[in-house]
Amino acid sequence: MKEPSTKPSRPYFASGPCAKRPGWSLDALSGAFVGRSHRSAFGKARLAEVIERSRVLLGIPSDYRVGIVPASDTGAVEMVLWSVLGARGVDMLAWESFGATWVTDVVKQLKLSDVRRFEADYGSLPDLSQVDTDRDVVFTWNGTTSGVCVPNGDWIKSNRQGLTICDATSAAYAMHLPWDKLDAVTWSWQKALGGEAAHGMLVLSPRAVERLESYTPPRPLPKIFRMTKGGKLNEDIFKGSTINTPSMLCVEDALDTLRWAEGVGGLSALIARSQKNLAVLSDWVERTPWVEFLAGDPAYRSSTSICFSLVEPWFQAFSKEAKMAHVKKLTGLLDKKHVAYDIASYIDAPPGLRVWGGCTVEASDLEALTPWLDWAYAEARQT
Repeated sequence: MKEPSTKPSRPYFASGPCAKRPGWSLDALSGAFVGRSHRSAFGKARLAEVIERSRVLLGIPSDYRVGIVPASDTGAVEMVLWSVLGARGVDMLAWESFGATWVTDVVKQLKLSDVRRFEADYGSLPDLSQVDTDRDVVFTWNGTTSGVCVPNGDWIKSNRQGLTICDATSAAYAMHLPWDKLDAVTWSWQKALGGEAAHGMLVLSPRAVERLESYTPPRPLPKIFRMTKGGKLNEDIFKGSTINTPSMLCVEDALDTLRWAEGVGGLSALIARSQKNLAVLSDWVERTPWVEFLAGDPAYRSSTSICFSLVEPWFQAFSKEAKMAHVKKLTGLLDKKHVAYDIASYIDAPPGLRVWGGCTVEASDLEALTPWLDWAYAEARQT
């Protein structure tokens, strides 16, 4: 097969850290508040600006708390799990590796006794109708390693008694999140905004705050997990006083991308950009016999972490190790040509491809990518 003549302008299709916003350069960080305390008035103001711009852009209700917390999305999820779970039974949902991680934490680390597990294979969702939201519920909105997302929040009761704890790290800024159905929501800048690592975002509903102030978990909490003081929510966390020292370079980078997001039209425009990216790849799948979406049902197919299976019989006959080796060969060709970086499927997922389609990726780059995918597939098969 002839090598394509046009390459993507930006070959950054990894699912985390993700592509920077279009036009980004290091000059975007030139105004960073560095060499000074993040606890100074100006430092806290920068952090508070990230919080408020995030609130407005995502349409988060005014009575929900929004904060910046340590250790990326993982840290944000762990803070919630360790701080609020145990007050009532919990339903755990998992259909990919990160959801499975939260199951492991709750079952093997927190060792809660009243836990129900609702699990599905990669590419599918568990039966959401069986979930009881009068219990606490922990779930990922979008499975980053499976390309499967929940279609909506209709399965969550408005008058629920439990808390809904939602890992939304690859859904924020690309999918509608029904805030009235969610009590604790987390994400990270490096997924949602193509930002830099190590910082998480945490949103708490009034119901989640009430739980924090009325329930004392029967376990010690590390300092970076503690959200209360004297039985009351530590409001400073949600006003820009972070628990540990943040990188003000990362903060500046987050502000730069938030301003870009506002400039292109806000949340609706960001969602539209991601949906356009999915449409480009959907068109390619329809005309390509060797590939299918890992998520079979379009109703729960992700527009950010877009996962593919290689489906031709000769490939399916391989062992898992041989499949992984073939995928490595295919993606290595793309890497060598500087066409696409880091698009192999997650190590625990079925061997295949995974392409990030979030709002910081241009549809034109995906259009340029698809002929190269065909080329690399043909080349790898011949060698």
